[in-house]
Amino acid sequence: MSGKRPIKFKILELFLDGKEYWNYEIVQKIQEEYGMRSDFQRDSINFDIIELASGGMLRDVEQKVDDNGIYKKGFLLHKYKITDFGIQRGSDACLRYV
Repeated sequence: MSGKRPIKFKILELFLDGKEYWNYEIVQKIQEEYGMRSDFQRDSINFDIIELASGGMLRDVEQKVDDNGIYKKGFLLHKYKITDFGIQRGSDACLRYV
């Protein structure tokens, strides 16, 4: 992980395209890029997403139960979209020029 931007910054950067993403899609991208393979690391990334949402930087737009085990069978999946506040904070963190 050394030399890479903090995970929460990377999560915001992925959302800066304005599209909606399921939590498992973002988790998979981060796991791949940062070499984080364990279930604990997977859940830590998901917790980072939850923290960004609770801080008002992401907005929860849809939920569904993971019937197929995409992330964790029986758990609730969330689809998120970046908020205007998240875009501004991403800009403040030099993730992109607005």
